[in-house]
Amino acid sequence: MKKHVLIVCSSAVLVLLFAFGSYFYTIQQEKKFGFLAQENAALFVREHAQTLGDEEATVYLVEFFDPACETCNAFYPIVKNLMAAYPGKIKLVMRYAPFHDGADYFVKILEAARRQGKYWETLEAMYQSQHYWASHHNPQPHLVWQFLGNIGLDLEKIKTEMNDPAIVRMIEQDLADAKTLNVRKTPGFFVNGKPLTSFGEQQLRDLVAAEMQTNK
Repeated sequence: MKKHVLIVCSSAVLVLLFAFGSYFYTIQQEKKFGFLAQENAALFVREHAQTLGDEEATVYLVEFFDPACETCNAFYPIVKNLMAAYPGKIKLVMRYAPFHDGADYFVKILEAARRQGKYWETLEAMYQSQHYWASHHNPQPHLVWQFLGNIGLDLEKIKTEMNDPAIVRMIEQDLADAKTLNVRKTPGFFVNGKPLTSFGEQQLRDLVAAEMQTNK
């Protein structure tokens, strides 16, 4: 009986220590990156970053993403719903973290499409067909083109301009910033510089709501 009680008590202590450790880590991360947001905002919002939303928005939602990432795809409608729920109050900033092998190929297509004013249309076409060209985390670049022909893109121009070294430098800068901000998986979210340390849809909604309340 005493042995059983000892095991139960030890387990409870371990759970409490884990909970405290997780809480402490979260607070430290928020302090660290909240500080970075104030002192070095460029880490979050580079001039080259694609954005969506009102310039007067009080909440900046920064997403490091990979076009070949299935979770990024799953969160895309969630982010759109958040922006619709707070009209004019959220500015979405897209940053690249192409962690899958070969995923920079799709970023290059996106950036070349952006030059034709078709960034969001191209991203949506990619996400809608992602299960075909990036099934089971296995991107196959040559398969994506057949899904990009119906959105008004000049595909031959895309194939030329996607090799512009300026796009490569942009990806390198985003990856460097992702590393500095300790983004190891995608999507990586920051709301006004505060990281989403506990990942999940509700956690993202809660963090956005908290920043909305703070920055009324």
